Amino acid sequence: MRVNGKIPATVVTGFLGAGKTSLIRHLLRTAAGRRLALIINEFGDVGVDGELLRGCGDAVCGDGGIVELANGCLCCTVADDFIPTMEALLGRPEPPDHIVIETSGLALPKPLVRAFNWPEIRTRVTVDGVIAVVDGAAVAAGLFAADPEAVAAQRRADEALDHESPIEELFEDQLACADLVVLNKSDLLDASAARRVRSDVGARLRDAVKVVPCAHGAIDAAVLLGLGAAAEDDLAARPSHHDGTDDHDHDEFETFAVEIGPVESPAALGRRLGPAIAAHDILRIKGFAAVEGKEMRLVVQAVGGRIDHYYDRPWGPGEPRLGHLVVIGRAGLDRAAIAAAVAGPGGA
Repeated sequence: MRVNGKIPATVVTGFLGAGKTSLIRHLLRTAAGRRLALIINEFGDVGVDGELLRGCGDAVCGDGGIVELANGCLCCTVADDFIPTMEALLGRPEPPDHIVIETSGLALPKPLVRAFNWPEIRTRVTVDGVIAVVDGAAVAAGLFAADPEAVAAQRRADEALDHESPIEELFEDQLACADLVVLNKSDLLDASAARRVRSDVGARLRDAVKVVPCAHGAIDAAVLLGLGAAAEDDLAARPSHHDGTDDHDHDEFETFAVEIGPVESPAALGRRLGPAIAAHDILRIKGFAAVEGKEMRLVVQAVGGRIDHYYDRPWGPGEPRLGHLVVIGRAGLDRAAIAAAVAGPGGA
């Protein structure tokens, strides 16, 4: 159900082998008619497997409901991957009822939750809850993950990873950000080990965060969805080992629009945008432009130094052939200088 008109999103964290795949498969089977969208970010060919989820036996698992981001740690590639993916989901003719985001086992959850304060997302989506999936048997053995070497291999293979957290710090960050902890593989623990693990995990949690034991990820959607945590508004209460070092302070962004006249070519527009992006630390530029001699509208997307474009549709009869670009960056942008650089000689 929407909260204050916003689509709820659930973030699922946990190390490789904790049971995220099983949990999400069971969630899909018990979704009770909700139209779900899945964003899958497990790195490489381990963890959550898109093909496995598509075979869950429910229509919600079809190709249209699953987006795979297998190119790195999502907390480290927010601007490149997460924001455009969310925009694409929200731009569908029938947006999802609920979004489920499965992170890489190496992801820091707090930067991802903070990304929900980006201008494009904040008014339309809220973080319903952060679910931490914990391998109970691994914690009982003092390992945190069932296969520490697999986690280490994942770290070495992920070129986008920009933090070198010890596995225990990652574990603590995932728990500190959680609104619900799923203690998976509880069937492998005797009563004494189960009490010890719950005590160990509970000591790392915020007040009132519940620990739910299960086997094979069998937790119904009714338990996982609808927490109403609005986690993006509660970041100060979610401590992280990386507080003070994270440079992705998404609470301090600003956005403004620039109108531009027809451009000679997509390349000519790129020659304007590239230097402006570099000089003013612009995070994103998106919008459209008119190209001289072309009857089609040019769509422009720039993330960092990468500028992409394509023609999407013909200009309508009588439609003003003016470009409209939205600039997004950290607070304090020199709007006048950026507008002059982007608009080019003569302005719009």
